[in-house]
Formats: sequence, C-alpha cells, structure tokens
Amino acid sequence: MKILVVGGGGREHAILRKLKESPLCTEIWAAPGNAGIGCDARCKPIAATDLAGMVEFAKQERFDYVVVTPDDPLALGMVDALEAADIPAFGPNKAAARIEASKVFAKNLMKKYGIPTARYEVFEDPQKAMDYIRRQGRYPVVVKADGLALGKGVLICENEAAAGDALHEIMVEGKFGASGSRVVVEEFLTGPEVSVLSFTDGRVIVPMVSSMDHKRALDGDKGLNTGGMGVVAPNPYYTAGIAARCMDEIFLPTVQAMQAEGCPFKGCLYFGLMLTPDGPKVIEYNCRFGDPETQGVLPLLDSDLLEIMLAVTGGRLHEVPVSWKPGAAACVVLASGGYPEGYQKGKPIAGLAADGQLEGEADVAVYHAGTAQKEGGFATNGGRVLGVTATAPSLPEALGKAYAAAGRITFEGMHCRSDIGRRALKAL
Repeated sequence: MKILVVGGGGREHAILRKLKESPLCTEIWAAPGNAGIGCDARCKPIAATDLAGMVEFAKQERFDYVVVTPDDPLALGMVDALEAADIPAFGPNKAAARIEASKVFAKNLMKKYGIPTARYEVFEDPQKAMDYIRRQGRYPVVVKADGLALGKGVLICENEAAAGDALHEIMVEGKFGASGSRVVVEEFLTGPEVSVLSFTDGRVIVPMVSSMDHKRALDGDKGLNTGGMGVVAPNPYYTAGIAARCMDEIFLPTVQAMQAEGCPFKGCLYFGLMLTPDGPKVIEYNCRFGDPETQGVLPLLDSDLLEIMLAVTGGRLHEVPVSWKPGAAACVVLASGGYPEGYQKGKPIAGLAADGQLEGEADVAVYHAGTAQKEGGFATNGGRVLGVTATAPSLPEALGKAYAAAGRITFEGMHCRSDIGRRALKAL
C-alpha cells in the first residue's frame, strides 16, 4: 500500500515509523513532514490545514490510504473531504472531531450521558464568567478556551486576579482567536493524571497502554503549560481495577454517546483522565493521537499498526488482535530556549547521525518534532525540537536510557525537564 501521513511533528514521526514496520506498507509519504521524517519517508510541503491541496495531492499520487493525525485538519473536515474523493482515511470526520474542537460540546456530552467529569459552566461574556468565579470562591479554578489552541488554551488560576487575567487574555485580547469566544469555567480536580489513547471504529473500543504526560515547561511541574515535555508508559497509577472502571464508566459510554448523537467516532480517541478521590473523571478528550504520548506508547505496540488502522476505518476492529510488548517506555522532549513562548530557530543540532538517529543506541528512537535541514545536517525549526524515546524491561531502566541518549544531543539554548517520570516512580 502507498500511504500518506498528514502532519509534521514528533507524533507523526512515531506513527510513520510504526506504519513502516507493516509488510502491507510499500511506500510512505508525509505532508508537510520535517527534516527527520524525511529520513524515513518522502515529504511534500503542503500545510496540514490545506484541505484542498492535500486532497488534490492524494488524488494525483493515488494513495491507497491517508492517516490524518493533527487536530486542526480533523476539525476542518479533512477526513470528510478525502472520503468524498473516494480515498480511505484514518481519523474522525468533522462532526465527531467536535469532541476535541469544542470543549463546550464535550462537556455537554458528558453531562447529558452521565460521564464523570468536573463541574463546569459555559460563558460568552467575560464579566459574567468573572462574577461566577467570585461567587464560587474556590481556587484554583480552571479556565478553558472552547476551541483548539495548540494545547495551550487551558489556564489554571490560583486566585481571583489570575482568573481575571486569564479571562482577559482569552476573551478580550483574543490570544487564541475565535477559539476563545466562549470559555468553560471548571472546578479544579486533584489526583494523578492519566492519558489513555484508544482505537475505536465507532462501536468497539480498544484502549492502548496508559501513559503519563508532563505538560509544564519546568521541573517540579512549574512554569507555563506546553504541548508536552515528556511522557512515560505505562502509567503505574492506572491499575487493572481502574482500567476496568474506566471502560465501564467512561470509554464505552463515550463511544455510545457519540453514536447516539449521530456522530460515531472512528479513529484514535484520547482520554485525559484524573484519578480523583471520587474515582476517575475526564479532564479532556482529544480526537487524535496525543503528542508526546504517541512517542511513548507506539514503541510498545506489538501488533501491526496499519492493520489496526484499516480495521478501524472499515468498522471491523473486533477482527484484529491488538497486543503490547512487556516493559516500559520513556520519552524526553528537547525544546528550544524560551519555549513555549518566544524562541529562535535555525540552531545547528549536534550528535545526530545522517539518518536523524543516534548511532549505537539499541531500543532508542529519536522522533523529530521541529527540525529542518541545514548545511548537510539538522537544525532547530520549532519549540519542541526532538523527542528521545527509550524502551526497557522496567521504567527506571527506560528513563535512564532516555536521559543518557538525550545527553548525547546538543543545540544552542536547548532545555529539557530533568524529572520526567519522577512522579511515576513513586507509585512503583
């Protein structure tokens, strides 16, 4: 099969490398891709959000299958557009992608179908939102932009002043554009966080190995929220008992709710969960593979990813076995100085071989997120530059290998968290 992966980040690199393992895959492309992805696939510089351009390219090249991974093209309806052109694609259609594209849709869905989540209210007026927060008088409080905001539209406010600043930033200054025209004001939940990616064909749902993301930029969960600074898998807080409860109370009810609403979800459905004293609750849904969770989870997949994806698209997920390797994985993200705020690009990267990987490192993969080619080598071209993932029989071993490997890579201004997995180790 000739396959196209839409996107150009670390998640896409991890998906693409796993797809290449399938004997069904004979040729693979990425659009737009990046310098590191270009070592594993042919790249075409088409923006992931260019629906017409992507569909035309897919028709010209006669791709057998297209994997749409980022949230923006899914929310815009790229899967619908490809299917209208008789090109099979992996991912939810526009109606189902609302589960991430609109926080209001997701929260109302959970309320209607009794899926456990934080208490919330929706506001279109910043003053009314502020009045509500003052009346509640409970801090921290969570303020979320309704729409997509590159993973940065969720603000945890420690006091009234911070809440006022958040509302002003989102709704008055328009930091996230139209995504901030409505906000969800939500109670702050406490407990270990768990990410669970899952395959679903709209009826059957198969959870993947659980993981723990690290969103804050600095050690000790300090600093600004980012797209993710690292991940470990599996998450030791997510026990078999909790997994069973999540299947009964959250996973199956969500798939059934989407069916009942007339927008069955087919693709990768991501559950961001909080294990509260009152049981597991949904913090957020994503309509696609998480980043960097994918870079930690997919290296542990033992089954053929392409076969699974084809079964999802064809509504026959029950026919395909999904098995996992024993052991653990850890991914450490190497970011540009200043990320998630302003940062410089074009810094030469030292330590990588010509194929974008590390020489002589068994069970280590370097996933390129924001890289470009420069003078025969690689240079930084984004906030999150590389994800270094290691697998091992145990989590402590995986973390040791990941950090040792990451230590072989340097570029000006590089920063990474030194405590990825520390909370997880406490639960072992």
